[in-house]
This record gives sequence, structure tokens and C-alpha cells, in this order.
Amino acid sequence: MAITLVNPAGLPEIDVYRQVSVASGTRLVFVAGQVAWDAEGATVGAGDLAAQVEQCYVNVGTALAAAGATFADVAKLNVHVVDWTPDKMSLLLDGIARASARLGVTPAAPTTLLGVAALDVPEHLVEVEATAVVD
Repeated sequence: MAITLVNPAGLPEIDVYRQVSVASGTRLVFVAGQVAWDAEGATVGAGDLAAQVEQCYVNVGTALAAAGATFADVAKLNVHVVDWTPDKMSLLLDGIARASARLGVTPAAPTTLLGVAALDVPEHLVEVEATAVVD
């Protein structure tokens, strides 16, 4: 495996991700920010943050597979949420849990959560981008 995930002593342990990833692979995979589109480009879960998070993570999984990678190879995730407030955390975590169940994985790479004013179209509430390293 090209990625080792670590929670170093002196930093808090976060349930849904690790603080550090160490990459030892030879190929980098950069996945463009994935929004809640299905394969035909229709928005999934309009107005439903959890459903959109789920679709974004599923789309990241599809993109990774096309490059010969999985979530186990992800070194870093960035999550952009429109009009982020802490009360939305349960919806975000629900969407990740639903995607994890669908994909059979638990994404745990270091993750940065960013609140943004808007995304590409008004109906998109979240966008997830990934960087992976594979052997």
C-alpha cells in the first residue's frame, strides 16, 4: 500500500480522518472536484446536503478506479461546502457514512473542510477533490 495514515502524538484524534498521510508510491492521481452529478450530468439530491456528499464521494471513488486507485490510496481530500456552518456537520458525516457503506470503504485520509460562498451551479452544495498516490 502506497499510503500510511497516522495520528501523531500531540495532535487530536479525529473520528473521520487521520492527521497525516505518508506516501511511498510512484504515481500521483489528482481527482478534480466532484459534485453531486450522476453519469448523465443530472444533480443528485437537490437541496439535500447528505445525499450530495454521498454522491460526491461515490464519484471520487469512480474517478479513482479509472486511474487504478481506491480510497486506500488517497493521501488528501478537500471538501468544499456552500454556506458552511458547524450545525451541518451531522449531514456531512451522514453523507460520508452512506458513501462508505455503498463503496465498502471508510475514507480516512487527511481532510480539509472549507466553507465557500458558491460552487459551479446553485444546486450544488458540496464538492470533493482528492489526491492519491499509487505504486
